[in-house]
Parts: sequence; structure tokens; C-alpha cells
Amino acid sequence: MNTRQNKLAMLVLNNASLLLFAGVLTVFAAQSPQFLTGTNFANIIVQSSSTAIVAIGMTFVLLTAGVDLSVGAIMFVAAAVAGKMVTGNAPIWPALLVILVIGVVLGGVNAFFITRLKVAAFVVTLATLYLGRGFALWLTETRAINLPPGFLVLGTDRWLGLPLPIWILALVLGVAHLVLTRTPFGRQVYAVGQDVEAARKAGIATGRIFAAVYVISGFCAAVGGILSLAQLGAVSPTFGTNKEFSAIAAAVLGGTSLFGGRGKVFPGTVMGAVLIQTIENGLVILNVNPYFYPLLTSAIIFVAVLIDSLRASLLAKWNRRWIRVEEDLISNRS
Repeated sequence: MNTRQNKLAMLVLNNASLLLFAGVLTVFAAQSPQFLTGTNFANIIVQSSSTAIVAIGMTFVLLTAGVDLSVGAIMFVAAAVAGKMVTGNAPIWPALLVILVIGVVLGGVNAFFITRLKVAAFVVTLATLYLGRGFALWLTETRAINLPPGFLVLGTDRWLGLPLPIWILALVLGVAHLVLTRTPFGRQVYAVGQDVEAARKAGIATGRIFAAVYVISGFCAAVGGILSLAQLGAVSPTFGTNKEFSAIAAAVLGGTSLFGGRGKVFPGTVMGAVLIQTIENGLVILNVNPYFYPLLTSAIIFVAVLIDSLRASLLAKWNRRWIRVEEDLISNRS
């Protein structure tokens, strides 16, 4: 491809989530007038808020070229402990605090094994996934725990006319966006993801950066778990299942690279999460068989990874071309 074609291809790949979103809106709107209503869009954002928050935490990890497969299990463990607390007549607000603490602690455990013991992130977080889910199933005795009505306030109440999940998502998104774009820590996260050795030589404490992003991911998983609990009203044995894959798909669809160093939480990651939920919402309105949804999720993940691979390949070609140009200039001068 020539330079103009390369630029066009990169433009399409960088805005894939927006193009897919526009295409999805067009298809579903043509099938059902109910799809384009304001009420339905608000419902989509509320339903996607939990996945979006978990995906925001996942974005921090992916930016360092890492991966966190434990977020769904962290959600389940925190929800199971909180569920046991509130059904045992414990106050709701302490239970919410416990959820956040569990998220931070489990994120810290992942960080310890990854940064101190040098175990691969994939192995550590996969182990946390199985251990966490096994513990939560034991704690709940594989039974659903129904929560009291007071716990549902975060999922049903409104403030200034908007549902609380939207406000919580906006708060988490705003803080994450500012951290990544306006702080030295954010710049260091990108630097570590682009070239960890160069970042280390530049004086960046790479171990601390790696540790911090897994703690952030655990915290976001806990917040996402709170919203899921408030919306569902119960802790089921499948709570948080496959949430890690939805989070990765949302982040990558939004432009975050699996190879690290590139991506944004706004609008990227959030747009990816909304896109996934929009597709699921459209399928519900069209009365598509629910057993089709796992196939859809698999297809979305495949498309997300394919887009990222194509984007990385195109960037690599550009870099090689610039290197050759610089070498030619140097040889001509000499």
C-alpha cells in the first residue's frame, strides 16, 4: 500500500469503535423503532457502566503490556463477602467499603507476585481467577444471595435526573482520564508500555508502575462489582463470569493496544464498552436467542484482537520505513 492508503487504513483502525457503533445503530434502528429512543440509550449506558469501569482498570494494565484475568473473580469474591455481611444484618456502607478493600488487596496480591517474585502476569492473574472463584463458590455454597432493598439504591436511584450508575461511571472515567493525560504517573505508564527497558534507563521505577496498575485494576473491578450488585440485586454463582474478556474487548475495541503503550480511556475504552452493550441490547429487542450471546462475545473479542494486530502491523511497517529513510539520509551525508 502507498502512504495515502496506509494513512486511510490507520484512520479506519483508530476509529473502528466509532464506525462499528454507527453501523450497529443503523442496523438495529432499521429493525426496531424502539432502539433509538432516549430511554433505551440511557438504559444502555447504565447497563454498560459496570463493564466500562472494569475496562477502565484493565486499560491501565494493558497500557503496560500486561493483562489481568482476575477481575471477574475479584468482583465475585468481593460481592460474596459483602452479600454474607448484609444478609447477616451488617450495615450496607461498611459492606461497600469491604468490597473496595478486597479489590485493592487482591490487586495488590497480583502486583506482589508479578513485580517481586517475577511470575508472569498471565499465570498470576489466571491463578487468582480460579482461587478467587473457588473461594467465593465455597463461601456462598453455590447458592444465590439476595440482597436487601437498601443495597439497590446505587443501581436504581437518580441524581439531577440521571441514574447513579452514570454518575459513578463519569467520576471514575474523569479521574482515570486526568491521571493518564495530566500526571507524571500517566506519562510513565505509557513509557513503560512502549519500552520498559528504555523507561528503566530513564529512571522510571517500573516495578512501582506495574504494581500500581494492578492495584488500580483491582479497585475498578470492585467498583464495577458494586454496580453489578446494585443492578442485579443478588450474588449468583456466575457473578462476574467472563467479565475479564468483556473488559479486554472493550478496551481493545476502544483503541488500547494489547502490546502496550497506546490507548485512551476516553472516549476509547468507554466507547468500546457501550458498543458491546449496544449490540446486546439490540439483540434483546429483536428477541434473539440468548444462547447466541456467547458466540457474539467471542466474535467481538476476535474482531478487537484482529483490529489491534492490524494496527500494530501497520505501525511496525511505518517505523521500518522511517528507519530506512533515516539510514539513507545518513549514508547520503557521509
